Amino acid sequence: MIEKFISHRGNLYKKDQSRENNLSSVKDVIAKGFDCEIDLWLVEGSLFLGHDHPENKIDINELIEIKDNLWIHCKNLGLLNYLIEKYETEFNFFWHQNDDYTLTSKKFIWTFPNKNITKYSVIVDLEHKSKLQTPVFGICSDNIYEAKQLYY
Repeated sequence: MIEKFISHRGNLYKKDQSRENNLSSVKDVIAKGFDCEIDLWLVEGSLFLGHDHPENKIDINELIEIKDNLWIHCKNLGLLNYLIEKYETEFNFFWHQNDDYTLTSKKFIWTFPNKNITKYSVIVDLEHKSKLQTPVFGICSDNIYEAKQLYY
């Protein structure tokens, strides 16, 4: 029913700001068999992880090593442009703010909570209040272990 289980920002069991958008947490969830959604910025030619603002500087080569398991939320237009120009076929990335849906560069439908879904949807479901009845491609959650128990 669900092909990809995606950790939201590197969280495993709950929203944990000490784990969010931290490269060691990202690598940890990938080592545990999950994909990971990250928030990424490009500022003055440098890459940074961080949700509300650029926080943790990172090298593009560190991301290339784990690219097959990343879902990159571009946090500014500069990064979106940079990825399109230099890494369009390597990374799966997207931009959204308050949109119900956005299409990722790998043609999956990143879907805001409680919106209609299709088999190509990746749903953001942070609370798991009700069990999903429709097949989707993936689920992104702060408690990715609970999500996997519900749907696997």
